[in-house]
Amino acid sequence: MLPFVLIERLSMTLDRLTMTLQLLQQTCVYLVIAYLLSRTPLFIPLMNVTVRPSHKAAAYVIFSMFCILGTYFGLQFDDSIANTRAIGAVLGGLLGGPSVGLAVGLTGGLHRYSLGGPTDVACAISTVTEGLIGGLMHRHYVGRRQFDRLFDPWRVALVTFAAEVAQMAIILLITRPFEVAWSVVDHVALPMWIANTLGAAFFMRILQERRLLLERQSSVFSTKALKIAARAEGILRNGFNEDTTKRISRIIYEETGVGAVSITDRDKILAFIGLGDDHHLPGTPIASEQTLQAIIHNQVLYADGNETDYHCSLSPTCPLGATLVIPLVGEDEQVIGTIKLYEPRNKLFSNINRTLGEGLARLFSTQILAGRYDEQKQLLARSEIKLLHAQINPHFLFNTLNVLSSIIRSDPERARELVLHLSTFFRKNLKRPTEEATLGDEIDHVNAYLQIELARFADRLTVKFDVPDPLRSVALPAFSLQLIVENAIKHGIAHMIEAGVVRIEAKEEAGVLLLSVEDNAGLYGGHDHGDGLGMNLVDRRIRNRYGDSYGLDVSCKPEVSTRVTMRVPIQLVAA
Repeated sequence: MLPFVLIERLSMTLDRLTMTLQLLQQTCVYLVIAYLLSRTPLFIPLMNVTVRPSHKAAAYVIFSMFCILGTYFGLQFDDSIANTRAIGAVLGGLLGGPSVGLAVGLTGGLHRYSLGGPTDVACAISTVTEGLIGGLMHRHYVGRRQFDRLFDPWRVALVTFAAEVAQMAIILLITRPFEVAWSVVDHVALPMWIANTLGAAFFMRILQERRLLLERQSSVFSTKALKIAARAEGILRNGFNEDTTKRISRIIYEETGVGAVSITDRDKILAFIGLGDDHHLPGTPIASEQTLQAIIHNQVLYADGNETDYHCSLSPTCPLGATLVIPLVGEDEQVIGTIKLYEPRNKLFSNINRTLGEGLARLFSTQILAGRYDEQKQLLARSEIKLLHAQINPHFLFNTLNVLSSIIRSDPERARELVLHLSTFFRKNLKRPTEEATLGDEIDHVNAYLQIELARFADRLTVKFDVPDPLRSVALPAFSLQLIVENAIKHGIAHMIEAGVVRIEAKEEAGVLLLSVEDNAGLYGGHDHGDGLGMNLVDRRIRNRYGDSYGLDVSCKPEVSTRVTMRVPIQLVAA
């Protein structure tokens, strides 16, 4: 009797071992499918904890499929099925939350119920329960912001094991007769615990590896992008030409490690670095069909040499076998050129370099636009200065010539002095190559102007200067003081019957130069920041250069005085 019992128990043990191995074999097929799918975009929503409705929908579809596959891959036992269905239900809940876990469990449970058998109702209920168990664990960890624990294979294994224990308990509670329920649980519990626990852990390991790979790729991408952005900072703001594009091409070539880098405008190659530089020469007209199409249609073109044919248009022996052409876009989304990345025939483009190339094109397009914007600002500033010249010179020259004509016979020496002052005035005008001057230069310029005006007004004008020598080296916009002084005389002193006084004073206050021009006419008409175009331009130039806390302030006591105060930061001009 005893040997018979031992033989029976040994036989049952062997049956369980065989079933375990068979379930593990089926689980391997299951995991192979999971691995293959993890290399596709289908698994992207599963790389992080799913919160978006679209990602939840994707998680439901994927894990419902695995839940049903777990039943199909199962093993028949007395009209019941030893299966790995729990993997899909538990993972659906863990990654998608209670709603996804419930939906996956219902789908997998209804599918199992449709197959019939003594345990169909119990298995359907237990599948829903397993999905909810996974969902509750999702809520637990998400509520504590412990997202990484949801991707821990060991924790997933423990949750799945607990869910399988719950399934066996439900089978024992619901299935009748109890002897059938016990027989099923006795035979399938151990194999299903082992297969589902290990299967869920390995499934999560596949997801975990995929996440780590994406994070490493993202890290590599970010590192490359930051290095290139740092090294290329501001280069294209100096213009889109052969010199700047050569420097940019060299940086991209060194940081990405591609076979070659080229930058073109709409007509010709501006720069080329790398393999094939013996025949891809700067200045050569664009001959590549891909480049021309990218410029015409403003689209990224990729020719890998396999699916899309690529042949160098300049040399049949060129070692390059693939190209990525990315348009550079200027104002109004107009293509102004391209960046081209090449790889040799024996090397494939990495996805990182393809994505990086498109990002760099956007970065450099922005730099080019910024450079052109700066250039336009400089041109506008020069135009404003020329406009100031045009406003001052004809009026001033006309008055000066009238004064000269009136005194040239009666006082030749005085006329000669006025000619020298006039010469100094116009020489100062012509010697301003930049927008910036020192206060000393501005004082000299204004003094030449005032000497002529003193001859014009005779005894009706007095000028007083109070400018400390240390402040004469402070920088301020060129021609700014001249406009204020000219405004005080033209719109103030010139309209007075009694004698006029102009006081020019400079002082420092908390790191700010306060330069004031005061007349005793008091005829300021309440205009914003000055009377006339010249004063407005001076105020705007100061504010654009230094900020809105600087500029011109005007105070007026009617028929007593008008004071215009210029506020600029104390910045010394380098010698």
